[in-house]
Amino acid sequence: MPHTQGAKVFLVLFLQKKNCFLLNYTKLTAPFNRAAYINFFGSKDLVKPLRKAVLPVAGLGTRFLPATKAMPKEMLPVVDKPLIQYAVDEARAAGIEQFCMVTGRGKTALIDHFDIAFELEATLAERGKREALELLREEAMPPGSISTVRQQVPLGLGHAIWCARAFIGDDAFAILLPDDLVLSQTPCLQQLADVYHETGGNVVAVSEVPPEQTNRYGILQIGDVTGDRVEVKGLVEKPAPKDAPSNLSIIGRYVLLPEVVTFLSEMNRGAGNEVQLTDAMAQMIGHAPFHGLKFEGKRFDCGDKVGFLEAQIAFALARPDLGPAVREFLKLYCNA
Repeated sequence: MPHTQGAKVFLVLFLQKKNCFLLNYTKLTAPFNRAAYINFFGSKDLVKPLRKAVLPVAGLGTRFLPATKAMPKEMLPVVDKPLIQYAVDEARAAGIEQFCMVTGRGKTALIDHFDIAFELEATLAERGKREALELLREEAMPPGSISTVRQQVPLGLGHAIWCARAFIGDDAFAILLPDDLVLSQTPCLQQLADVYHETGGNVVAVSEVPPEQTNRYGILQIGDVTGDRVEVKGLVEKPAPKDAPSNLSIIGRYVLLPEVVTFLSEMNRGAGNEVQLTDAMAQMIGHAPFHGLKFEGKRFDCGDKVGFLEAQIAFALARPDLGPAVREFLKLYCNA
């Protein structure tokens, strides 16, 4: 069989459908049209397990200076856990096993946080602080589950994801932005993973924003709406309110197919003269199922001081050990 540049050949041997064995192969030239393949064979024949997550954490956190002068912004705590821990815990609850942090200078504390602290654990054991010791051990990561790459220059979220291209390989992967914290009954990424396993395509978490704020977010152009799931027909990065196709914005939770790396590799500059992930995702529309999910839960923008403070209160109120005391002292400030 002659090789065609950019071609992908799928050989399907003895694919059982309706109690019959089918011998067939489908040759698809780039870009790979997953939508046609899925329509013919069914998504379950193509969907890979979702086991990888990329966490872009190279930002400087300038909005939280001076607190972030010597500490990564992702280490800022909400109650008693840093933002990065919430992101990792959410991903693990969705079945993620391998993590890649896209970091920058001065971010080693993020890796240290997930390392074993021998001296601390020995001290806790010696002092009989078993509850604290068990808490650390429950949060421990399996050896080899976290890797890092450096984003040497700040060229946008798309560039950060491209930096993790070797980690992504040929697998579908999740993206979690630790600045976006979600309080929900079912972990937000698990909700996205369920849609991915059903459709075999790209899925992004979306929420409504005030029309005058569309210039802050990636905005969806939508097609069919089924319950909390919307078909994505187009994507626009930070459009002016008068140009926005809707008020549905993407928040920091994604499940994407690996083909997005091909488009990111073109290094096309978009809004802010940066390599925008939204622009690369838009190029995949039509080649694979693409949905936005109106997720269950409340999202907090912890990259903003007010959003960060609101998250502190909301997460504290949701905890049985803290909620009653927090409700009591809040009464002192209700008329502030």
